[in-house]
Formats: sequence, structure tokens, C-alpha cells
Amino acid sequence: MLQTYNTDDEQLTLVTLVDLVTEKNTFLVKANSQDMQIYALVWANNTQLLMKATYASTRSGVPVSESRLMVIDVMTGEHRNVISNRLQRKMQYIPQFQTTILALMPEDDEHILLALDGLHNEPGVSVVKINLTTERFSIVASGRKNLINWLTDRQHQPRIALFRDGTEYWISERLPNNKFRELWRFEAFSEQQIWPLGFGQDPSMLYVSAYHEGRLAIFTVDLTAVDLPMTLVKANAHYDTPETITYSWQDKEVIAVGNSYTSAKHIAFQQSLDKALPDTHNRIISQSYDLNRYIVLSSSETDAGSYLLGDKTTKSLEYLLPKFAQLVPEKMVAKSKITYKARDGLTIEGFLSLPKNRPDGPLPSLVFPHGGPIAFDDEDFDYWTQFFVNRGYAVLQMNFRGSAGYGFDFMQLGLGGWGLQMQDDVEDGTQWLIDQGIADAKRICIVGASYGGYAALMGIVRSPARYQCAISFAGVTDVEALVKSSRYFSNFEIVKKQIGDNYRLLRQRSPLTHAQAISIPVLLMHGDQDRSVPVQQSRSLFKALQRHNPHVQYIELEKGDHHLSTQQDRLTVFTAMEHFLKQHLPTEPITVR
Repeated sequence: MLQTYNTDDEQLTLVTLVDLVTEKNTFLVKANSQDMQIYALVWANNTQLLMKATYASTRSGVPVSESRLMVIDVMTGEHRNVISNRLQRKMQYIPQFQTTILALMPEDDEHILLALDGLHNEPGVSVVKINLTTERFSIVASGRKNLINWLTDRQHQPRIALFRDGTEYWISERLPNNKFRELWRFEAFSEQQIWPLGFGQDPSMLYVSAYHEGRLAIFTVDLTAVDLPMTLVKANAHYDTPETITYSWQDKEVIAVGNSYTSAKHIAFQQSLDKALPDTHNRIISQSYDLNRYIVLSSSETDAGSYLLGDKTTKSLEYLLPKFAQLVPEKMVAKSKITYKARDGLTIEGFLSLPKNRPDGPLPSLVFPHGGPIAFDDEDFDYWTQFFVNRGYAVLQMNFRGSAGYGFDFMQLGLGGWGLQMQDDVEDGTQWLIDQGIADAKRICIVGASYGGYAALMGIVRSPARYQCAISFAGVTDVEALVKSSRYFSNFEIVKKQIGDNYRLLRQRSPLTHAQAISIPVLLMHGDQDRSVPVQQSRSLFKALQRHNPHVQYIELEKGDHHLSTQQDRLTVFTAMEHFLKQHLPTEPITVR
């Protein structure tokens, strides 16, 4: 398991091996969380663990995020980079991203297939077979120009290649003679997009995500047919179907589509698990080789989750440990789903959270738009909302146009919409909160992180009388600069298509341009190692506001990233928000009804 552990001098992430019989803990890896973020662990076999990690770096003067894949011997604790020195000598340059595992091979568990660029005389991304013990390797599929990723079939053959040139994608099948057959070609963000998800046991049966009646759905495609017929497997009339499938190599079949089991055996087991653990969402996150023992994460809207060890033979469940020990469910609140009409008649879905033992009448309230912006909020537990509600605030989250999950037309409405109708949806949600008698119109603050931070700052630019204060963590303040900073990366054309490339208009939609008009209290926070939104975005706005706004505060997190990955950074940010809100949006003493 991954654990955080703080001392007076260090913020650590530990890779810990737990013996479930003796309860002995062995620490395999210790990493400083400020220098490296370990974000995933994968068993390669019974004695070797694969560890994925990222860290902040610079390439040719450009700040970037790097990823690395380590192999850990759980018997000795020895660990090393999967990309050996031997392999590096075959490279023109060291790849920025090294964690794309294409296949684990249970019948050959000494090897993995890895997608890598940077190999000599191999343009694009190649597929490399790596021996985890001897460090030997072989190239099993060569890269080509514009080739960005691969998909293997269940026999571990590289079969599907993904290409991109500018904003155009095409998907090709690799044939036995090493030639390619183009399957589909489409523009980014188009309704014609078809994304491969994975194969069934039959190497001719490919699962894909594509639009069906305006919503993303999952289909199968028979690759042996010339016209590539698509058979609908799962769809939802109201929401996009999650773009995931789960394959069981033990059962040799796809057992789940769009986060729902399709296998009768697994459906029955999930039902028995839910019966044993009612009122929680129960997700199996790990299983033993023989599928008998498993670990389940059990969570709910008011419970961050607990891990339990299950045994199918004894039909038992044993409590292991909580995800966040001090966030007790009794102090949490559930979100309520709400809808409201935007000013142009579009229906916006949102979530309202109200404090326990709240007083009668309108409440001090926080409007809390999500980041992304192609992301979404849902009913699931999130500690930001729980923190705010615990402090006595009503919290409104909304899935403004452009949010993920609501179909093609809804997504399209968000393209190039920063500061325009996307912002209208946020402000219309604020008005709905007032009209419903929930929010005290004189006590509303707008809060957000990343794109949400941008929306918070644009909210006080466009409607300065509506909000009493604003909080932005890692928020975008200069949209023009954000788009231009992407010119160093291969997705530059995608970014321009999503956000816009009329720099004059982007300047007008930037909080920095309107800094002189911001006079209400503002709290800005940013990590200096942020690789998603450059720290200069907050520095520039703070400098501009300092000249005339005595109520602006700025906190810069040393070695902080975009995701508040360390516990100390989370404590710093939440302590600062609590003090800021107490000063500028105080709550009345809460009395029990």
C-alpha cells in the first residue's frame, strides 16, 4: 500500500508491504513527497511490484512533468528504473513519459510490454518487451511518424496504433505483415470520434467508445469485416457511458463495461457484496491470483472509504484500515442533486451541500465550480466540500456547459467558452441559490481550483457586487499566456481548439486584464512546481492587485504541485482558506433547530 508519513523535517510517501498473517510491515520505498509523487502500484508477479511516479523537471528551459516506472523486489526491497542503462544506450533521448504499460503477461510474468518513444531510428512511439529481471529487451513493434500510443490484444500482440497530427486523429490496425490498415480518422472534439478501449478474448473483437444518439456509448467492432460494423453494448439515454472495460485473464472475457459488470458470475458476487455492505459503494480494487481473496474499498457520500479484506471460501470480510482516519462519517453530509436553468434555457445539473444543524433562514454560501474544465462533479465524497460545509457554509457545485459526461452537444458548448456562457452558468447558479432562499445574497464567496480558480476570479470581474470574496488555488489568470505556453508541447493545436487562439479575445477574458476592477478580498494560492498551470499565473495577478487592493493575500507553496499532493500543502491551503473565510465571510453561531 501507499502511505503518507510526516516528520518535522520530511513529508514522506511510503510503499509498504503488509503481511496479512503476521501483520508485519516492511517499508520497501521511502520518497520525499515534495520531490517525487508515487501514484500507482501494480503487481507484475508474486515477487515484483511496479511503481509509477512523477516529478517536476525542466527540458530545454521549459517546465515539464516527468513520469518513471520502477520495479521493486518485494523480497529484498531492491528497486530500480525499468528503463535500464542498457536500454537507454539505444535511445536518442530519454522519454519524458515512461509509465505506459501496454500489457502484463500472466503466462510470462517476467516480461511487460511498454510504450516508449525516443528509440534510435524509431520515430513516434514503439512497443518494447522488457525482462524485469535480466534487463534484456526487444522491440516488438516499431514506431512511425505521428504514432502516439498502442493497444495490444489479449494475446499481447500490438494491434491498434493511435496517430495524431495537429487536431486530426486516426486509428489503424497493425497487420501481420507489419503494415497498417486505417480504421477511422476524425477531428478532435468531433462527433465522429471512435476511441479503442481494448480487445475481448477473440483477437478480432475490439471494444470502442463512440457517440450514440448524442451520448458516448460502448460498442464492439468486428475487425475481420471490411465495413467494420459496430454493435452497441452499453448506452445511457441521459449521460455518457464511462470509457472503460475490464478484462479478466482468468475468465478470459470482458467482465465489465462502463464500470458495470456484464458477467453473470461477477454480477452475482457484486450483489452479495453489496448485501453484506449496504448503503456504501463497494469496489474491488485488488484480487489474489486464484480470485479467492480480494480487497474492497467501501465508501459513500459521507464516508471517504475503508479497505476490507474478503475471502470467498470462508465468505468473510475483515476490516483493514480507513482511507482518512479522522474524517468520521458522522461529521460529513451528503450532497443533493439539483438542476436549474441557465439564462439561455439550458438545464444545468449541480450538487448542493448544506451544513448540519444549520440555522433558519439564508446561509453564508460558497459557489464552487470544478476544474478541468472538461471534468465533472458528482455525488461522491470530496474533502473540499466537506471541509466548507463543516465550517457552516452552504456549498453549490455545478456542471456548467463543457463539463464531461453530458453528451456531444453539451461538450461542444464549452469549446472556446472560457469567460462566456460557461461563466454565465456559474453566475446563474449563484442566482438560483439566492432565489431558493438558501444563500444570503450579502454573504457569498466564490471558490475554485485550476479552471475553477479562473471561474472564481472571472466571477468577481463580471459580477463584483454579487460576491464578498474569492479564493483561487492554482487558478488561470491570463488565458492568452496559458495557451501560448502550450506551444512547446505536442498538443498545442488541441489546446487552441479547446480554449481558442484569438489572443485579443483571450486577453479580454482574463482576470489579469481586469485586475484594476477587482477590489474585494482575494486569496491566491499556487505551488511553485505546478506543471499544469504555471505559478506565474498567480504571481502576475498578485503583483497587479497589490497596487490597489489591500485585501489580496498570496501564498506560494514551495515545491507544491497542481494537486495538493502532500499533506502539509493541504493543511497549509485549508488553514489559509479557513482564516480568510472567517475574516471575510463569517458564519453566524450555529443553533440547533
